[in-house]
Amino acid sequence: MNDWPEAWSDDNRGSRYGRGSAGAQPESARVMRQVRRGQAAPPGQGGYGGPGAPAPPYGGVPQQPSYVNGGDDTVYDDGYDSGYNTGQVYGGGPGGPPGAGTRGPRPAPNWRRRIKLTSITVLVVLVAATVGTYFWADSKLNREVDLSKVIDRPEAGEGTNYLIVGSDSRAGMSAEEKKKLHTGSAEGKRTDSMMILHVGGNGDTLVSLPRDSDVEIPTFKGSDSGKTYPGTGRHVKLNAAYAEDGPELLVRTVEFNTGLHIDHYVEIGFAGFANIVDSVGGVEIDIPKGGMKDTKSGADFEAGKQTLNGEQALAFVRTRYALQGSDLDRTKNQQKFLNALANQVATPSTILNPFKLYPTMGSGLDSLIVDKDMGLYDLTKMFWAMKGVNGGDGKSMNMPISGSSGGNLIWDKAKVKTLVEELNNDQKVTVSE
Repeated sequence: MNDWPEAWSDDNRGSRYGRGSAGAQPESARVMRQVRRGQAAPPGQGGYGGPGAPAPPYGGVPQQPSYVNGGDDTVYDDGYDSGYNTGQVYGGGPGGPPGAGTRGPRPAPNWRRRIKLTSITVLVVLVAATVGTYFWADSKLNREVDLSKVIDRPEAGEGTNYLIVGSDSRAGMSAEEKKKLHTGSAEGKRTDSMMILHVGGNGDTLVSLPRDSDVEIPTFKGSDSGKTYPGTGRHVKLNAAYAEDGPELLVRTVEFNTGLHIDHYVEIGFAGFANIVDSVGGVEIDIPKGGMKDTKSGADFEAGKQTLNGEQALAFVRTRYALQGSDLDRTKNQQKFLNALANQVATPSTILNPFKLYPTMGSGLDSLIVDKDMGLYDLTKMFWAMKGVNGGDGKSMNMPISGSSGGNLIWDKAKVKTLVEELNNDQKVTVSE
């Protein structure tokens, strides 16, 4: 029986033997490739790696065996080197192309490109930090005053008018802080100082409004009730307007009695003022001859230049009885100190030092109350005007006074009228106190 698969037989397998070649005869045995070893080491010297053996050639790699065919085939070790035992890449051995397997000199660094990339990176970081700081600072403003509630307003003139108010607010202060800052514990809040800052193209002007100024309370709309309160012609001290119905009535009263349009409102309390001074490391002030001592405000200063901390600065701007009770002299001290504070904040040691700048901005912005339309740009504009008001074309002054009546200071109507006209037309102020 045939064990081959169907159609297979010994006949159709052909006459080949083992199917190993195309010939009819069995193929002869192949000669196996021989391994040629290196020359044997002389007796007593050993081979590579033995005691006393010479160092292997090819950089420490033992010579590899070469292969030779046992027949008439070509001998492979004649003139051929694979390059493996030298660590070179293909073609890097003898007979390879010139320069193959070698590394050229390292190119010189492109410093212009590196400087350009570094500059761009620094610029991007600075822009991102500036934008981030702007939005952070802008978000901290307390926009609580709504000037749209003020009725019967005068037309806006040239330039920008800021009403800057220092209040005796004790909000958020502990009993210990009130004692330390000599603020007392009176409820509510009143205005301790009021100034109009005019920022224009013919020099900036700072006009202090004594809190004892005699003013008329006009018809106004209640800031909370929305109810209209008709004017009765009654006269009060200026700071009473704030105590009666807050910032909106104060703005209404200032506009009615001066004819100036107030564009922005800025208020700071006791604690905020002291914190700003402390954050900049104090402010240097020249105390006038004779010194200052006032038990009510806490002022106790020798004459001469000295650096005041927050507590001392608050006592300095609030002191009144050390100046024979004069509110006019006190407003002069307030102007003097605010100018010194603005100059201190604007120094490179504050602006270029983030560990000083951010606490200063944080202390100031947290404690400010502004109108709803006030932006960080407007606040910065006001700050720089405060800094330069006593230099160059700037001017600081009190509202012109002609006399007093019942303890109230009477404004000089003729001079006030001229002053308001010059400010409305953004002209250089010629009026004196």
